[in-house]
Amino acid sequence: MHGRSIALAAAAALTAAASLTSLTAQAPSTAKPASPAAKSKTWTLPRTPDGHPDLQGTWSNGTITPLERPDGASLVLTKADAERLEKGLADRSKQLDQPSSPDRPAPPKGGDGSTGAAGNVGGYNNFWLEPGDRVAVVNGEYRSSLIVDPPDGKIPPITAEARQRNAARLAAMRGRGQYDHPEMRPLGERCLMSFGSNAGPPMLPNYFYNNNYQIVQTKDQVMILVEMVHDVRVIRMGGEHPPKHLRPWMGDSIGRWEGDTLVVETTNFHPLQIFRGASENLKVTERFTRTGPETILYKFTIDDPTTFTRPWSGEVPFTRTNELIYEYACHEGNYALSNILSGERARERGQK
Repeated sequence: MHGRSIALAAAAALTAAASLTSLTAQAPSTAKPASPAAKSKTWTLPRTPDGHPDLQGTWSNGTITPLERPDGASLVLTKADAERLEKGLADRSKQLDQPSSPDRPAPPKGGDGSTGAAGNVGGYNNFWLEPGDRVAVVNGEYRSSLIVDPPDGKIPPITAEARQRNAARLAAMRGRGQYDHPEMRPLGERCLMSFGSNAGPPMLPNYFYNNNYQIVQTKDQVMILVEMVHDVRVIRMGGEHPPKHLRPWMGDSIGRWEGDTLVVETTNFHPLQIFRGASENLKVTERFTRTGPETILYKFTIDDPTTFTRPWSGEVPFTRTNELIYEYACHEGNYALSNILSGERARERGQK
């Protein structure tokens, strides 16, 4: 996708994610574990020339399972519950994919105030979306949330220090309009970083599109190409983190092997790339484990005692795809950004 529709895409993503969470919330809270999948042929873990598990290939973490668990739901869903949720999304997509009438009226000037893209004046339609169409399956279990700890599947409350920090950020923004300067716009809209936490870490699904990753592996480094906004993570195998004042995009990632699991510790996050209001003390630990010929189990732990009242963790299945990752042709000078700012200047002139 090109960058010129990014502002509308971001708004549409929120709508899509809310719809998927609503579907999941319908699941009963007294679920039983799913039946184990039928045993497949014996699989041998592939290894690189240096003897470590081969994680290379193209993978997707697209899923309809939300990050946080709906109130009252159990972590594990029954197969019937999962199938119902997947059918609900398929039915919704089929309905949204119906041809549009060329005789439909134009949306009202300025939008109708709804929660659709930019006030429902138009955006990507369902044809372009690919959020994932399956419930996440981990260890043969259908999951109702990606978060597994705390046990309720919710992000822990933030600390008093974090509340004060957030208040200070808001205070610093007073008197500044969100369209006053290009640097006031979100990083994803500016084509600098992926939307949400697609690139991470943690690498989370965006419930919209472009949830693919290509992993290339050597003895000294692991590269992860992120489809969304062409981000590239380079994980150094071994070594030490740089001084705290050096803070690259996506932080500084150092990997090591614990048996057949790749463990990655990331610190030194860029101050503008704030994951859910975290501080400069944020540390993210990721674990990549091949669990079959078509799957990687990705685990992550968020640890920032100055922001969250406790660490929290999740599990996300990555599924192999044979599709190619094409260029995400998006850059900060794209038409969308200049049009957004010029549109706001025109609106200001009209108010005078």
